[in-house]
Amino acid sequence: MRSRALTVRIVRQFMRDKRTLALLFVAPLFIMTLVYCIFGGAGSAPKIGTAGLPDTVAGALGASSASIVPYDSEADARSDLDDRKLDAVLTIKEGKPTLLLEGSDPSRSRAVLLAISAMERSTASAAITPEVAYLHGKPGMSSFDAFGPVMIGFFSFFFVFLLAGVAFLRERTIGTMERLLATPIRRHEVVLGYLGGFGLFAILQSVLVACFAIYALGMIMTGSIWLILLVNLLLTLTALTLGTLLSAFAGSEFQIIQFVPVVIVPQAFFSGLFPLDGMSPWLHKLTYLMPLYYGGDALRDIMIRGEGIGGIAIDVAVLLGFSLLFAALNVVALKKQRAI
Repeated sequence: MRSRALTVRIVRQFMRDKRTLALLFVAPLFIMTLVYCIFGGAGSAPKIGTAGLPDTVAGALGASSASIVPYDSEADARSDLDDRKLDAVLTIKEGKPTLLLEGSDPSRSRAVLLAISAMERSTASAAITPEVAYLHGKPGMSSFDAFGPVMIGFFSFFFVFLLAGVAFLRERTIGTMERLLATPIRRHEVVLGYLGGFGLFAILQSVLVACFAIYALGMIMTGSIWLILLVNLLLTLTALTLGTLLSAFAGSEFQIIQFVPVVIVPQAFFSGLFPLDGMSPWLHKLTYLMPLYYGGDALRDIMIRGEGIGGIAIDVAVLLGFSLLFAALNVVALKKQRAI
């Protein structure tokens, strides 16, 4: 009977906690749907731009698994390669085929090389074997080099989100926030103060993660370390403001953890760690709502492609916008607490 009473009590607790029920039954379905959308597609063939190829070579390449995009001039093809609209450009220089790989994604480079190998086998002629060059990256570049920049941003974002959410919630639950709001201090000053305090440790963490990945693990690095730190700082600031904002809707540390499958997991899927080429175009647009997408894109641009501040300006501006938006919403959330 005592076991039965205990069981009934636990069931009643679950029934009263709608958020836990949603986490238990809805969150797995939500995540499985995302996995299906990302990995359930057929994927996409590598895109190879061509210019000035003989008919025999163009015909053999057209029979391969690659998507061929013919151009009138090599300059046009090279421009689209710079904009990442192509995976490679195949041209003829001094009578010899030359293959220029975009190179920042090893899996796409391998797909292009497989298509070229299929072309060579179909013609059985060594004369069309191209010389291979890389626009970014290098031969033998590992998957760790390709995914590493995104992982730097992910770890910084994830841990700072948890730190900020749990710490700010504790300030609310132990009464510190109420006592503070009883003083003449303004709400935006409270937000700035907490962001300054938590932000100091977030900055130290981002510097540690970035420097360890580059200098200890030897991750590929062709850009400026200061730009890496700038992007990591903005990512952690976004995570900090988002974590403190969501803490206003949680009643315990356990409920902060419940936000992880809804807030963090989708960002990991859309951050660039996994290929999104097979995803429906309308679903692909969700990436634009994910701060981690902009952080991962900027970190890849800096570390693999060697971009400067001009090349990552949009990503930096969007991350700054997310931080300001979440900080402003934090001020609004504090208004409700002060009223109480």
